[in-house]
Amino acid sequence: MKRMHIHVGVKDLAESIRFYSALFGAEPAKLKPDYAKWMLEDPRLNFAISTRAKTLGLDHMGLQVEDAAELDGLRAQMSAANIATHADGETTCCYARSEKSWVEDPNGIAWEAYHTMEDAQIFSAAEAVPAPACCGAKPGAAA
Repeated sequence: MKRMHIHVGVKDLAESIRFYSALFGAEPAKLKPDYAKWMLEDPRLNFAISTRAKTLGLDHMGLQVEDAAELDGLRAQMSAANIATHADGETTCCYARSEKSWVEDPNGIAWEAYHTMEDAQIFSAAEAVPAPACCGAKPGAAA
């Protein structure tokens, strides 16, 4: 079953955590010094905020799946729609180890399709280099 994912860049993490916790009626499921994530069931949503996004506001959206087979099906749907995709393969970002692919919609909004395998203690595999949220889409790259 797919879960909608939205990642928003924020300037003040603590203020944003207070706002979204009140809005959702729940505390974050994951909390780091630069990142917070809510895993909501109603609506079925993975909502994340961070101070690492390239811009304030909507950074990207995506669909999180529960297993590799479901990710393969989602990738096939992207290909069938003639969407140029970029596959990161297995990567660490947003404090999780995941298998990811990226597309951009006609308006330039980045979408990721991913399956999370486990939590990670670092934000991204490239910790030494400042990275956009979730390692960012690679526009125009095909996989």
